[in-house]
Parts: sequence; C-alpha cells; structure tokens
Amino acid sequence: MVVPRPFSAASRVLPPWLTHALRTQRGPVPWNAVVRGALAAGPLLLAAVLTGRESLGVMAALGAMLAGINDRPGSRRVAVHRIGVPALAGAAGLVVGTYAGEGLGAVPLTLILTALGLLAGAVSAVGPVASGAGTQLLVAAAIGAGMPLPEAGWQRALFFLAGAGWLIVLRLALPTPGTKSGTLAVDFRFDGERDAVADVYDAVAELLTAVGGGQAGARRAALTAALDHAQDALAGPRLRRYASSSAERRLRAQYAAALPLAEAATALAWAGDALPTRTAEGPRRLAAAVRTGAPCGPLPAPARTVPGLRALDDALLHAAEAFDRGGRTTGSAAGTGNAGDAGSAEDAEVARGTESVRSAGDTGGRDGQEPGPRGDAGSHPLGRGAEQTAHKGLHLRPLRVKALLRTVTGTAGREYGFRVALCYGASAAVAQALHHVHWYWLPATAVFLVKPDLGPLVSRVLNRAAGTVLGALVFAGFAAVLPRPEGLVALVAVSGALIPVATRHFAAQTAVVTVLVLALVIVGGEPEASWSRIGETLLACAIVLIVGHLPAPGQRGGNVKARLASATDAAHAYLTHVLSATDDRAARWALRREAYRTLAEARAAIDRASAELPTLARHTEGTDEVAATLERLVDTTTACAVHLDDTGRLTPRHTERLATLLDELVDQRERAGLAAESPPGLRSA
Repeated sequence: MVVPRPFSAASRVLPPWLTHALRTQRGPVPWNAVVRGALAAGPLLLAAVLTGRESLGVMAALGAMLAGINDRPGSRRVAVHRIGVPALAGAAGLVVGTYAGEGLGAVPLTLILTALGLLAGAVSAVGPVASGAGTQLLVAAAIGAGMPLPEAGWQRALFFLAGAGWLIVLRLALPTPGTKSGTLAVDFRFDGERDAVADVYDAVAELLTAVGGGQAGARRAALTAALDHAQDALAGPRLRRYASSSAERRLRAQYAAALPLAEAATALAWAGDALPTRTAEGPRRLAAAVRTGAPCGPLPAPARTVPGLRALDDALLHAAEAFDRGGRTTGSAAGTGNAGDAGSAEDAEVARGTESVRSAGDTGGRDGQEPGPRGDAGSHPLGRGAEQTAHKGLHLRPLRVKALLRTVTGTAGREYGFRVALCYGASAAVAQALHHVHWYWLPATAVFLVKPDLGPLVSRVLNRAAGTVLGALVFAGFAAVLPRPEGLVALVAVSGALIPVATRHFAAQTAVVTVLVLALVIVGGEPEASWSRIGETLLACAIVLIVGHLPAPGQRGGNVKARLASATDAAHAYLTHVLSATDDRAARWALRREAYRTLAEARAAIDRASAELPTLARHTEGTDEVAATLERLVDTTTACAVHLDDTGRLTPRHTERLATLLDELVDQRERAGLAAESPPGLRSA
C-alpha cells in the first residue's frame, strides 16, 4: 500500500503549503503496472506508424496514457471502473470539443468550454472516479477543439477508447507474478482482492500490538484505510454474468469475518490496556492464510478476562469457521480445557483452523450465561450478521441518482464547479487570444492544477511548473539525438512504463507526461514545442493561482464542511443504533464502516485544505478539531457496542465519555461554523 511520506525535518521549519509540495509517497514498485505501461501507448503508436495512420495512433496513445494515470494498485474489477468511466468521459469530451472547435468561433467556443468546466467540476465532488472522469472530459475537450487532426470527432473518440480499452485488457489478462505460494495455486484474477483482505487482518494485528502505546491512534487509522480498500476491491463491478465464483465468495466471507475482529480491536485500543504479544498472532495467521490459500492452522486464544478480549476470542472463532466453511468440527486439538479460564488461556493453542475448532464447552457468552452451540457458522452469534455484512456492508453506499444530485448541486459541488469553470474558461480565452498553435495546452494544464481533490493549489502549481521545465529539457535532449519516428515511439513506451512510478509525486508525473506528450505531438506531424510548452504551463499556473484565490460567492471550504457534515451524520446514525440496544449486528457493522469511512474522507479533505496558502486555509480553521472529536466519539461508540454485547449495560466511564464528547462536538461545530449542519438530536443523543 502506498502511503504519504513527508519530509519530517523540513516540516518543522517550512510552512505547510511548501512542505506538501515536497511530500512524496513510498511503497513497493508496481512492476505489473510498469509492464502494462510499456505495452500500452508505445505498441499502439508503433502500429499506427507502420500503417501510416499516425494521427489515430496519437489518439490511442493519449487514451492509454490517461488510463495509465488511473491504473492504480487494487483489484481487477475496480480497475475496470476506475479506468473505464473516465475513458468514456474523455471520449465524450473529444466529440464535443472537436465539433465545437470546427463549427464555432472563439467566443462561443470559450462559453461551451466554460459550461463543460462547470459541469465537470461539480461532478468531480462526488468522488475519485467522478473526479477522474471530469478531468478527462475537460482535457479531451480542449484537445479535440485545438489539435489539428484530419479525423472526425467520432473517429478520434473511438481510437481514444481503444487505447484505454487496450490497457484494461492488459490489466485483466496479465497474471501477477508470485501468485503461486504455499501448497495451493491461487487464482491470479483475484490477487488484488486477496491482498486487500489480507491487509485488513494485518492491520488488526498491528492495532492489537500497538494497544496501550502511542501508535494506537495511527494504527486504528491504518485499519480504517485497509477496510476501505478491501471494501472497494470487493464491491467492484462483476465481470461474469452469473453468480460469483467460489474464490470470490470465499474472499467475501473472509472480509466479513474481519469486521468483528476490527470492532474488538478498536474497543481494546479504546480501553488502552496493553495486550500480550500473542494476542496479535491469530490475525497474522489469518492474513497469511488469505494470501496463500493454505489452512490458517491453530489460532492462539486470548484470555477472556474483559469484554474486548471476549469479543476478540469470539471473532477469532468465527473467522476460523469462515475460513473452513464445511470443515469437520471436533474438540480441542490441544486439549486446552476451558478457554474462559484466564490461567490456562495464556498457555493454550486452541485449534480453530481447518483441522479442528474448539468445542461448544470451551466458549461462553456473557459472564454467568450458558454457552450456545458453536458447531456451525450459522449458529455462531457472529455468523449470521457477518454473512449479511458480506453483502450489506460492501454495497452500503450506492450512487443513487438523488444522492448524486445532492452532492453535485450542494455546497461542495457548486464551489468546485465554479472554480474549475472559471479557470478552464479563462485559460481557453487567454490561449485563443494569444493565437498559440498549441493553445489547447493552456486549458488542459489548468484542469490538472485547479482540481481541489488532487491536492493543495499552490503545491500543485509549484510541482507542475518544476515538472514541466524538467520534462521539456529532457525531451529536448532526446529529440536532438533520437531517430524519427522509431526513437520517439520508443520514448513513448519508456514514458508509459514510468508513469505508474511517477504518480508518487506530481512533479515527477508531470515530467514523464510532458516527455510523452511532446513525443506524440511530433509523431502526429506538428512542430517541436518544448519551449512553448514551458511558457504556456507557467501562464496556466499564474491564471490558476490568481483565479483560485479570488473572492467567491457563497461559503468557502464547502468541500471540507460537506465532508464533515456527512461524517457527523454517519457518526450520529451509528451511535443511535448502538444505544437502541438492537441485536442487528450486520446493520451495526455497516454503520460503523460508514462512520469510519466518511471520517477518513473528511480527514483527507481537511489535510489538503490545511496545506493551502493562509488566505484559503483560514476558511477551514477548526475543522480538524471537529474531526478529531468525531473519531473519539466513533471509537467510544464501538467500545460501547462491544461492552453492551457482553454485559447488556454500559459503565459510568462509557456514559460520561459519550456525554463529554457530544458536548465538545456541538461546541466545536459552532466555532467552526458548522452548527447549522448538525444532525437533529446530536446534543441529546
């Protein structure tokens, strides 16, 4: 998993807006994506050159390049959606831009592009895929309107889609190295889903290890990120007409079994008492079993001394049953006796794997109650809820038309659309007024700079300028020595292979894309444009900086405040459900996932806003305090849910903590200007 990597030394002396510009990401090199990048744009362009249709090859290579930017780690099914939807939007932009550029003058064309910017900007507020679609729509519209190619708009769009479709085919067809491990050959088609689910179990283990220490909060956030990633991986579009395969059903059951484990681990982290090292061993073995397809083997049983540990023990038992659905149930393989006995539990290895699981007499419910039958997953107290969550939790947030329209027309959508439209339209007007040959580069560059969800404005401007200068200089050096066109085709292939690595930093990505685009321009029959590319990029940076800091109608920081409002609603719904004492665990886990997911989205938006220049960052002051209180509230709600399951009542510590957090939350929201968006009954919850 790729994670941000700030320059820690610089962050202590530099302002946030400059520190963010230096921030990069770390993680393993995505060799599969590198191979796909090398086999995408370059071979398509080569085929077009060999057949004498260079202009069509340029369109196909552009489609493959933009698809490569969206080719991120994850499951194959999610990749179809993540790459395909923006590609369709880009094809539509090419059609609109081409026919508008051919039939309209400068003023009406600018108005059409401005209207497209308003639409694409508002839609981009929906989420990452919608944002990618909005970006490709606007970039392709500018290219279609300004790039002089002989083909009609529909032909350009068709070959643009062919380039993106070729990358999707590579994404689906190429196997992942190393998918055969252990004693079983696992299906490479589900390697992304498998890694995502295994990462959840690893994150649970890391949180259990960190309980009682200073890293517990960060580990809980990492667990949320892992659950979000797995939820997305398993909720992608189906590639088959009929029911999912056995491998897919198994992964869904394994994901569902991780939800009660995550809940128990969060409750233990809230309690704050350090745990024995062996407590994390069970989730680690389950993670290894997900990755290899091998049996998980016996899992260590934690001491059942507190509600959180008892919940963890029950969750481990259910996970073992989910991993070995249909396996034979026997008594304890290790002869451990009663695992509820604190004295023997620390020394016992309780078999909950594929060979055997603990007998009914070895587990209990609440203190003083008779244990229920545990011979099959259906009778397990966690079994039915987890199975329902395998579907309910994964599809909790469908993009219904009404919800989408509320987002697009809401505060975030209006602010986003206004900014994008103004920058895009102004760039198109200035470019046409200057009569540049490649005038479409100016609005296309502005699109990549003004998207608020892609990073702070000034950070992207600095990186875009530096990356363009570097890329133009590198290309000028290569263009002077490489044979044409074969050398330029090879340069396109190398650049395509570098894009998956370069996406870790915007300046590096800009440099690689600049080299690739300049090579395509020459192959397409246009003159070399390295130096004009630098000038137009710097002009676009200036336009975006000016427009991005102009006073705007309505409330600033709308995206952050809309995200926080959604997180508050989700936290309130989760708390209300837990306090209602209902036994619907599937609904509880789904609400818990929604609460943590919306919180993570709000946190990301707040971090981006805090790295803006002070004139913009001041509009979201105080929102980080609201998010921190919401996180503590959701953590406390999780601890309450686990305690209610075990004892049926809350302790004074739980109730006092809830009351304190709710009062703090209302006060902080008022100070941050969010009081009007508080859900009804928040103070009295």
